Amino acid sequence: MKRTVVKLGGSTAYHAEMREWIFALAIADLPLVVVPGGGPFADQVRDAQKQMRFSDQAAHFMAILAMDQMGLAIVEMHDRLVPTRTFEEIDAALERREIPVWLPSQVCFSATEIPQSWDMTSDSLAAWLAGKMGAEALLLIKQTNAFDENSQLLNLVANGIVDPLLPAMLKLGTDFFVGGPDALAAARERFAAGAMPGVRIGAERSLARGAA
Repeated sequence: MKRTVVKLGGSTAYHAEMREWIFALAIADLPLVVVPGGGPFADQVRDAQKQMRFSDQAAHFMAILAMDQMGLAIVEMHDRLVPTRTFEEIDAALERREIPVWLPSQVCFSATEIPQSWDMTSDSLAAWLAGKMGAEALLLIKQTNAFDENSQLLNLVANGIVDPLLPAMLKLGTDFFVGGPDALAAARERFAAGAMPGVRIGAERSLARGAA
């Protein structure tokens, strides 16, 4: 069975929805890889950059470390979640039927094809990972319901729901879903059935400049 990458947005960090999503993910009957957002840890990097005036390149790597921090917090919320740093560790966790939470710093610090700017958020990083793994689907979990089945990816970019690099990072052929709080009601049932919650954004309608 092909894998699915799920980006758990940092915007859920201080909301009850985060634990509800984690409990839903934990009963999934499909191989999932969770990518954490940076959440409040990335917010601290933004605040520090304003005061200290370090470069966007430095901020990029610090924000990736913020994702590591968020991931370490997430894995403590359910026994089935485990921290992973490399593709090999992800594979091993999936073989054990665990849910790997990817801590991206080790891989990303040496991945020269990843743009080093604030435009490359955890959304695009999750899409990059999905492409590297040949994942069947990508789900972005957001703390907003400002989209529907008619939404297109470029509209989500324009509205600030996803970052500007996502259209370039999302591989053609990867099923793309976005889920907000409204999707939680059916999330456990859908994950348990091996299906995806949220809204599917059709590639034929949205990937105007997606990577091949």
